[in-house]
Amino acid sequence: MSDEAVGIDPIAADPFPDTYRRLTAYVGGHDDPPDPADVLAMQMVLRIEKADPPARGEVLEAAARAAALLCLDDRAGGDGPWAAPMDAWCDARIRKIARRARSAHWVAAQEVWGVTATAGGAQARALVPGRVGAVDKRISRLQIGGTEIAGDLPVAPARAGICLWVNPALEMTVGKLAAQVGHGVMLAVTLLDEASARTWRDTGCPLSVCAADDPVWARLLDDDGAGRAVAVRDAGFTEIAPGSVTVIAEIREG
Repeated sequence: MSDEAVGIDPIAADPFPDTYRRLTAYVGGHDDPPDPADVLAMQMVLRIEKADPPARGEVLEAAARAAALLCLDDRAGGDGPWAAPMDAWCDARIRKIARRARSAHWVAAQEVWGVTATAGGAQARALVPGRVGAVDKRISRLQIGGTEIAGDLPVAPARAGICLWVNPALEMTVGKLAAQVGHGVMLAVTLLDEASARTWRDTGCPLSVCAADDPVWARLLDDDGAGRAVAVRDAGFTEIAPGSVTVIAEIREG
């Protein structure tokens, strides 16, 4: 039976505009709640097997893609089951916490609400945000530290789509960078109109994570000021100074 036959407006039932507007309307969250346990955060689980760890660039790409796919998932819009927690999270300060998982713990993480993405040989899972004081035990047992992976990032994007450029002057662990590229890809949606964002989502959120050199970084800072790119400015809770520009996102044409 068609939507028209049962009196449902198929356009109104489409959850994508809600997920798109949530990202493009975001202008900054409110102050933290008095109780630290009530802080809202997106948990990001990085699969880092001890015997065969993924490439540094690939795990960051997978993390960014997982965050984007979660934010634009149909279940996160309209009357979907993830809409309310996503709204609450975006009304607060955007926080992400990266954790390491391997073997059976990685398998168990797949049972918690979220989206898993891949990039090359890497996998990451972004979980529906919630209170840091009420994290599912299958996730809270995962280590926050120990996410460091050796290796260099590519210096140029391998594909068209969103490119997330990392500040060459900052030293950040993979866990910290996973949170930064996850935030960067959310902000990058503001560079796309709704139709382009839908196409990007439907094609699996193609993106690259690259290391900028000094000239590229200077150009990106200018582009951020002109609205051609968008920068992530970190709150400074961990590893780096408040206000540091960690990642700048831009759209690369094919």
